Amino acid sequence: MYKSLDLLDSAIVKCKKCPRLVDWREEVAVTKRKAYENEKYWGKPVPGFGPSNAQIVILGLAPGAHGANRTGRVFTGDSSGDWLYKSLHKNGLAKIATSKSKDDGQKLINTRILCAVRCAPPDNKPTNEEKNTCAPFYKDEIALLMPTAKSFLALGNLAWTTLLTTLQELGCEIPKPKPKFGHGATAVFIGPDGIKRTVIGSYHPSQQNTFTGKLTEKMLDSVIKKASRL
Repeated sequence: MYKSLDLLDSAIVKCKKCPRLVDWREEVAVTKRKAYENEKYWGKPVPGFGPSNAQIVILGLAPGAHGANRTGRVFTGDSSGDWLYKSLHKNGLAKIATSKSKDDGQKLINTRILCAVRCAPPDNKPTNEEKNTCAPFYKDEIALLMPTAKSFLALGNLAWTTLLTTLQELGCEIPKPKPKFGHGATAVFIGPDGIKRTVIGSYHPSQQNTFTGKLTEKMLDSVIKKASRL
């Protein structure tokens, strides 16, 4: 296990363990999307963002090809990030309401955001092998955040199930049967230190969910507010 988030972040950025993901993220960084053709893409694995002593931990699945893979910061530069940071700012957890680039002055307050897979995958679908290869980074980051974490917000079913599995691997006591995902669903677990913490589920702020009304601003604000009050 890495001794600090800084050391972990450095290792993540240098990782080249998944050939398919390396090829894809670098190809996207060269071909680019027309709207960003004059920008220099990050094109590397994306580390977490936020303070090392965060009490709220927000979890996604993987970076977006033209979002975080372009900007180098998780949930930054795409519509999902627009929704997430707007709600975080509204709840006093982000310095500004937008997240456009790494040098935009954004700062998270008492909150850290990370993904289970650190490279943008083709079709937004990492393979099981790729998820397993990246899992040690995720496990270490959760472990490093555990001393101060009080709540975890899982964006989507995959983030929810991955988190619960990781918590079990870290020696946490998870309710049985394992809680099912749903928007606003909660699961209270007991850490190895005997402290109770809460996992909250949220629909992912993807365009598929926000355009169809499956996730509204009010719904997202509600779960983030819940996470901030624990």
